[in-house]
Amino acid sequence: MTKKIAVLPGDGIGTEIVEQAVKVLQALGESFELEYADVGGVAYAHHGHPLPESTLKLAREADSVLFGAVGDFKYDTLERRLRPEQAILGLRKGLGLFANLRPAKCFPELAGASTLKPEVVSGLDLLIVRELTGDIYFGTPRGRRTAVDGQFPGAPEAFDTMRYSVPEIERIARVAFEAARKRRGKVTSVDKANVLETSQLWRDTVIRISSEYPDVTLEHMYVDNAAMQLVRNPKSLDVVLTGNIFGDILSDEASMLSGSIGMLASASLNDRGRGLFEPSHGSAPDIAGKNIANPLATILSAAMMLRYGLNMAEQAARVEAAVQSVLSDGLRTGDIMSEGCRRLSCSEMGDAVRNALR
Repeated sequence: MTKKIAVLPGDGIGTEIVEQAVKVLQALGESFELEYADVGGVAYAHHGHPLPESTLKLAREADSVLFGAVGDFKYDTLERRLRPEQAILGLRKGLGLFANLRPAKCFPELAGASTLKPEVVSGLDLLIVRELTGDIYFGTPRGRRTAVDGQFPGAPEAFDTMRYSVPEIERIARVAFEAARKRRGKVTSVDKANVLETSQLWRDTVIRISSEYPDVTLEHMYVDNAAMQLVRNPKSLDVVLTGNIFGDILSDEASMLSGSIGMLASASLNDRGRGLFEPSHGSAPDIAGKNIANPLATILSAAMMLRYGLNMAEQAARVEAAVQSVLSDGLRTGDIMSEGCRRLSCSEMGDAVRNALR
């Protein structure tokens, strides 16, 4: 059966890195229908909005979405609702993408590229499961006003609301426990229950859901301690379950453990198993068009798409093995370059993975 993939390259290096992932997908010899659409700044330039209705419609109709990156300095003066970054928020909402899966894996060949000691990160393989549609980013009420109480009555103030409902916590918790069953059987739930009522509800709910998974070990960790453990003893972690704002921060911290953010893939899934798959890095407009970006995060995102979005685990494993092969052969882009290795351009790295796949 033909699988329909919505391909949304976006801005900056998005076009370059997505091209390499598509190259690898096509080398698998499977039946894919690829349909391209504008998103982000390029969509604003062509359609007057970062997420045109036609792009959202395509994303909803597709079996999976392969996404590049959005953002460009030249759009920073636009009102917030028209900025390129609003496209990804719109896609999450429009597709019901509530679960973000972001692996942090350090390939043995790249242990020396991490800012941490090789013995700390060598063999690292953890997965952050982040809730995407709730928490302080979406909670209401929010806004600005004149303070009527507090330390400075009469002063201008801004406010946002952190909130979670029990069903929101239940569904993301089940994603984490199911993922742990396929890994090493451990979930670390991250919160701030010693301070926040929202986190106490989070912890209570996760404990209750854990009874459905007696084969999975559950531990709890305050977010400040979790941030410390990521750099102190990251290999002690397997699946990290957390809310939107904590997950946003911790997943970016974890990105540096692998040696380069250019190596980190991610998946955002809805309750039907469909999703959006993208590299964890940004659009990097300063290097766009130079053919020097690292496409491996996007290629590995395509592998996640195969595994989680299209139920093609065998093909996903082939792509991951091809990435491992090029690294073992000493092939590198500039961000992961080390002594004795051969430096490749973005397109050359895509060619190398495609050739290793064949």
